[in-house]
Amino acid sequence: MSNNKDISRRDFLKTAGIAAAATAGLSACNNQGNRDYAGTEIDIPTGQMTYRTNPTTGDKVSILGYGCMRWPTVKDESARDSKDQIDQETVNALVDFAIAHGVNYFDTSPAYCQGQSEHATGIALSRHPRDKYFIATKLSNFAKSTWSREASIAMYRNSLKELQTDYIDYMLLHGVGMGGMEELNARYMDNGILEFLMNERREGRIRNLGFSYHGDIEVFDYLLSRHDYYKWDFVQIQMNYLDWRHAKEINARNTNAEYLYNELAKRNIPAVIMEPLLGGRLSKVHDHIVARLKQREPESSVASWAFRFAGSFPHVLTVLSGMTYMEHLKDNLHTYCPLKPLTDEELNFLYDTADLMMQYPTIPCNDCKYCMPCPYGIDIPGILLHYNKCVNEGNIPEDAQADNYRKARRAFLIGYDRSVPKLRQADHCIGCNQCSPHCPQGIDIPTELHRIDRFVEQLKQGTL
Repeated sequence: MSNNKDISRRDFLKTAGIAAAATAGLSACNNQGNRDYAGTEIDIPTGQMTYRTNPTTGDKVSILGYGCMRWPTVKDESARDSKDQIDQETVNALVDFAIAHGVNYFDTSPAYCQGQSEHATGIALSRHPRDKYFIATKLSNFAKSTWSREASIAMYRNSLKELQTDYIDYMLLHGVGMGGMEELNARYMDNGILEFLMNERREGRIRNLGFSYHGDIEVFDYLLSRHDYYKWDFVQIQMNYLDWRHAKEINARNTNAEYLYNELAKRNIPAVIMEPLLGGRLSKVHDHIVARLKQREPESSVASWAFRFAGSFPHVLTVLSGMTYMEHLKDNLHTYCPLKPLTDEELNFLYDTADLMMQYPTIPCNDCKYCMPCPYGIDIPGILLHYNKCVNEGNIPEDAQADNYRKARRAFLIGYDRSVPKLRQADHCIGCNQCSPHCPQGIDIPTELHRIDRFVEQLKQGTL
């Protein structure tokens, strides 16, 4: 695709105006997972976006942030899950439509989209004036080969090159906490990289410095305890209405979002929100939960409740959404143009909804794919997500005497073979456990795979 930096206002508005038509044939079955789209057929007004002010720089940031982890590919898939080439023309159209409707925060990483995200994002954004958008990217030095000072600095400088910019608006230490204090020290402290980034902030090549938190609360508390020195401009946390009070019940390694948010708020550190849909799980909920939400707001999508929740807290700077298709973007714009904050009564309704959701035995897989690739070719997320889908749809029969046993048995087994190739199913797991240490949700993956495999065998033999 041509990288034309001189896009005219008329061409820009034309592109934004026809963006929906350019993607009209795209499927609504997608990574955001919405089962309906309140905003798909509704014109989204311009000039209605809700903005929050960064207290450090005064940036007016759109409450909807564009997560660039799931750009579409030429085969109409998410580049997070595919090695196919990114569809740059569609990326351009999505970015144009987003900017035309007030979105100005774009979050990427050298690790996203099989390493293609920064490049595609840079092409799309560089067609617009630089003061019309904020770029967030990360020092994603996960591999030990990138822990050296030289390798980390090279990664940072390559981000500037790929994004076609000479400064980064929001720079993050990526995924701190996953390996505890030892990994934090190795990736950012012992090699002097955090000091290097702080100096880049002083020199103006980084405007805001923060970190994204995953996992070990000791790391989170330590970094905040040094706030007077590091002067964090923002912190990215996982927050949604299920994790608000139930994160530790789902996984003892996690921390309830209520604690994370409040610790940032009392220090006046803006929160950037990731996983507002909990990896899509809050838009693919049990049918009973769908009915409960729809009864309350028939015209709103299931996902919109989660986005309203995340945006209703005053210290939230922006809420990230990985929007692969125009359906995602328009539905979220419908929610945030403008945002209607939840009332106290609506918040309590969602807290009660979260309590009900805890009654359904889904596996806390966010489809992050940090467990992949499996050395034995097993499609770990595909297996876990199929199981969760059947839980939500009532297709997990407890015994052969259940009223819906035949229907549920058929739905589970046929759906399993369709969604996960036989050579990649759970029966091939040997329990090597190379996957579990990488899971941010702390899932004992081999145990779950073996349990699902036993369940499948019982279904096949009719021995439940």
